[in-house]
Amino acid sequence: MDRRALIVGIDHYDNFSPLSGCVADADSMLTVLARNEDGSVNFDCRKFTSSVTDRITRPFLRARWKELFGSFKGDAVFYFAGHGGPSQLGGFLVTQDGEEDDVGLPMNEIVQLANDSPTRSVLIVLDCCFSGAAGNSPSLQTAGLYQATLREGVTILAASRPTQTAGEIDGHGLFTDLVLGALRGGAADVRGRVSAAAIYGYVESAIGSWAQRPLYKSHAARLDPIRLCLPKVPDTILRELPHFFSTKDAQYRLDMSYEETNGAAKAANVEVFKKFKTLQLAGLLMPRYGSDLYWTAERSGSVELTALGQFYWRLVDEDLI
Repeated sequence: MDRRALIVGIDHYDNFSPLSGCVADADSMLTVLARNEDGSVNFDCRKFTSSVTDRITRPFLRARWKELFGSFKGDAVFYFAGHGGPSQLGGFLVTQDGEEDDVGLPMNEIVQLANDSPTRSVLIVLDCCFSGAAGNSPSLQTAGLYQATLREGVTILAASRPTQTAGEIDGHGLFTDLVLGALRGGAADVRGRVSAAAIYGYVESAIGSWAQRPLYKSHAARLDPIRLCLPKVPDTILRELPHFFSTKDAQYRLDMSYEETNGAAKAANVEVFKKFKTLQLAGLLMPRYGSDLYWTAERSGSVELTALGQFYWRLVDEDLI
């Protein structure tokens, strides 16, 4: 498999206050990332969560980071839920053995490993306080300038800005709860694809201006899906768009034979009508006048593609679907 994910959740700490939702968040993240919505295999996941006996220490986490990347050339995800710590030079991921003067591992260490790795793409998801510091240049951050250095293919989704805390709600991290919703289909496009950028858009729009503000940092040349959900419109129907519409702004005329409850209905036309209904529900097609396909057919009206429909028409026409 050329997709792997390292998932870490820490509730238990030796020297810091315990958390209540990080282990549960890690469990949920494993469930969502391991399989696509149709049950097909997605990421090969390794999950590590804290307990009294299973300890996520600095050496342990650093070793897992090196295993995640190494000589791996596929797609990698690192997810962390736990405490985060601030400093003038950047943020820290607080490990279970963290102490007041040595809280854990620098966030920039995982970013540097990602930058130096041969991995095709890397997504780093941090649900912890001060997570927005990940990737920032230490010399610039001391001057209050937040600028990340990422090589092509690396993306960071952070729960908060460099100076903000991140909260839990109902036993889960607020940020992770929204990320999971995005991955379960809330941020899926017409084809069911959920990209990192779409996840951020979903999360950011659901958090008010007075709450913690998530951050998205990316040097991505392409938006490959992190997870596949069931499509709103199957590719088989999308590929028929140029067949139904000779140009992206063409119109298609309906009549009574397309509506299956009409006595003049024809089986072939009824099948076309059903496909048009699917396209309409996904926002790709609309009647020329009004909004109801039934009356459009009964009155021999026409349908046309929306702007989104024209976009997918173009993708099919250029053999991109």
